[in-house]
Amino acid sequence: MYTYETLQVGDRFTATRRITAEDVRKFAELTGDDNPIHLDPEYARRTRFGRPIVHGVLLLGIISKVLGRDFPGHGSIAVALSCRFLRPVPVDSEITVEVKIAEKIEKHRHIRAKVYIYLDGKIAVGGEATLIPPSPETAP
Repeated sequence: MYTYETLQVGDRFTATRRITAEDVRKFAELTGDDNPIHLDPEYARRTRFGRPIVHGVLLLGIISKVLGRDFPGHGSIAVALSCRFLRPVPVDSEITVEVKIAEKIEKHRHIRAKVYIYLDGKIAVGGEATLIPPSPETAP
């Protein structure tokens, strides 16, 4: 487990995941965001993207999962998350999420991390998160 004490500026973590059409369908069903750019291959074929793309907020959810379950992990609390969507992620793509510790904020015992999603080695989403990392008392 990573805590404020054990995390160091420069620490990093990566995780890879494939986002399937079923993932996108479930997300659309849960949120009600059934924009055809995400779900309808025929519609998407007529757009600038040429095929269905993953919801941007679904990508942010995957970043959230990495922060809350993997690095820093269980017990992390997001204080802020700010990202830009730099390129579309087609449905059925494999992405890599990267988290880099950028700063330790002693006053509040928060950390600031750079967060990225890569598609084919290029940044698709980039931003930063401010977190309260887990404490030793909350270890699973």
